[in-house]
Amino acid sequence: MKLLAKGLLLIAVPGVVELALLGAVFDTQQQTAQSAQWVSSSKQILYQASATMDPLLREAARLRTALIVNDVSFTDRPAIWVDLDERLSHLERLVAGNSRQVRRVHDMRGAVDSYRAHAAAVVAASHNGSSLAPLIASERDDIPAPIALFHDRLDAFVDEESRLDAQHLAAFVDNRQRQQITLIAAVVGSMLIWALTAWVFARHFGQRIEVLTGNAGRLGNGAPLAAPLRGNDEIAGLDAVLHQTGARLQTAGLEHESLKARLEARAVELAAVNEELRQGTQENEMFIYSVSHDLRSPLVNLQGFSKELQVSYDDLRATIESARPPEPQQQRLAAVLDGDVRESLQFLRTAVTQAAAIIDSLLRISRAGRLEYHWQRVSVGQTVAKVLDTLQSATRERAAVVTVRDLPPAWGDPVAIEQIFRNLIANALSYLDPARPGRIEVGVLEADPVDQAHPVGNSTRTYYVRDNGLGISAAYMSKVFRAFQRLHGDVAKGEGIGLVLVRRIAERHGGRAWVESVEGMGSTFYVALPDQPVRMS
Repeated sequence: MKLLAKGLLLIAVPGVVELALLGAVFDTQQQTAQSAQWVSSSKQILYQASATMDPLLREAARLRTALIVNDVSFTDRPAIWVDLDERLSHLERLVAGNSRQVRRVHDMRGAVDSYRAHAAAVVAASHNGSSLAPLIASERDDIPAPIALFHDRLDAFVDEESRLDAQHLAAFVDNRQRQQITLIAAVVGSMLIWALTAWVFARHFGQRIEVLTGNAGRLGNGAPLAAPLRGNDEIAGLDAVLHQTGARLQTAGLEHESLKARLEARAVELAAVNEELRQGTQENEMFIYSVSHDLRSPLVNLQGFSKELQVSYDDLRATIESARPPEPQQQRLAAVLDGDVRESLQFLRTAVTQAAAIIDSLLRISRAGRLEYHWQRVSVGQTVAKVLDTLQSATRERAAVVTVRDLPPAWGDPVAIEQIFRNLIANALSYLDPARPGRIEVGVLEADPVDQAHPVGNSTRTYYVRDNGLGISAAYMSKVFRAFQRLHGDVAKGEGIGLVLVRRIAERHGGRAWVESVEGMGSTFYVALPDQPVRMS
C-alpha cells in the first residue's frame, strides 16, 4: 500500500470517530438549547399571564366606584381595553403550540369582551340619563361573573404553564448534564483515537523512516548500508534508490580516483604548456622589440639617403637649367626628373614614413607587455580630467560635448590607466559623425565580479566611454581590437593600435575590454579594471 493510501486511512479512521463524537455533542447541545428556550418561554408566559389580571381588576374597581358615586366620567378609558387585548394577543402567540392553553386564552378574551360590554352599557346609560339601577344590581356580587370567569381561566392557564415550566426546567437540567458528559467523552475519545493513531504511525512509519535515515547517513559516510526495507511504498522505494546510489557511488569512486590521476597528470602537462607559452610570448615580444629596434637603423639610413637623393635631384636640375642643353634634350631630362625621379622619391619618403610608424607601433605594443607596473589606487576622475585637458583642441575642433559621471577609483598603474582613457576618448573624438553634434559620455557601471576567463577572486568596476559617432558595422566587430585594423581610414589618422593597447593593458590589470556598437548610431567601449589589489596567477 502506498504512503498516500496509508496516510488517508490513518486520517480517515480518527476522522470518522471524531465526526460521530461531534455529532453526539451537537445533538446534546441542540437539545440543551431547545430546553433552555422552552424554560425561557415558560417564564415569559407566566410573567405575561400574571400581568393581565391587575388591569382588569382595577377597571372593575373604577366601575363600581363610578356607580356608587353616580359619576362614570372617569371610567371611560379605552386604552385599558386596548392594552388588555394586546396582552392577550401576545399571550396567545406565546402558547400557539398548545391548543388547550389557546382555548383558555380565548375564554379569557371572551370574559374581557363581556365585561367591556357591561362597562360600555354603564357609560352609555349614564350619558343617556337612563336608570342605572339594573346595572348597579349586577355589581352587587363580590366579583362580577365575567371577571370570575377570567380569573378561573387564568388560574387554570397559570397552573398548566407552571407544570410545563417545571417539566422544561427538569429537561434542561438533564440535557445540560448529558451535554457535559458527551463533551467530556468526545474530548477523551478524540485524545485516545489520535494517541492510537500516533502510536500506529510511530510504530509503522517511524521504524521504516529510522532505517531509511540510517541508510542515508551510512551512504553519506561511505559505510555499508543495512538490509533493504520490504514493501512497495515510497519509503521502500527511496531505500532501494539509496542502495542503488551506494552501488553507483562505489563505481564512481573508482572512476574518480582514475580520473583524478589523469587530471593531475594533465595539470602537470598544462602547467608545462603554460610555461612554454609564457616563455614563447616573452620571446615573441623580445623578437618584435629586437626586430623593430634593428629596423630603425636601416630606416634612418633610408631617410638620410632619400634626403641625399632629393639634394642630388635639386643639384642635377639646377645644373641642367644652367647648362641650357638643346630644347629636345632639356624637355626629355625635365620629363625624367619631374616625372619618374620625383615620383619615386615621393613614394620612397612615404614608404619610409609608413614603415617608421609601423615599427614605432610594434615597439609600443611590445613595451606594453614588458613594462613593469607600479600598482596603486588611481583616481580615475582625475585621470580623465587630465586627459580631457590635453585633448581640448581636438574637442573644440569637433565641437563635441563631453560629459563625465562620478568615477570611483581603480587599482592599477596610473600611467597605464591614463593611456587607456586617452586612447578611448581620442578614438571617440576621431570617429564622431560630422553630420550631427558630437556627444561623449564617460561613466561607470555597477561593480561586478570578473568573468571566469580572468583571474578568480578579483573584483572589477566597468568603466565606459560612449559616443554618438559613426559606429561599427557588425562584420567589423571582431577586428576592432586587432593591430593595424582601421574601419574609417579616411576619417582619422593613425596606425590602428590604440584599441590593441587598451585591451592589452586591461588584460595585464586582470580585466578586459570590449565594445558594443550600432553602425550610424554610435559606440560604447567598456573596460573592466580591478577595484582592489589584484591576485595575478
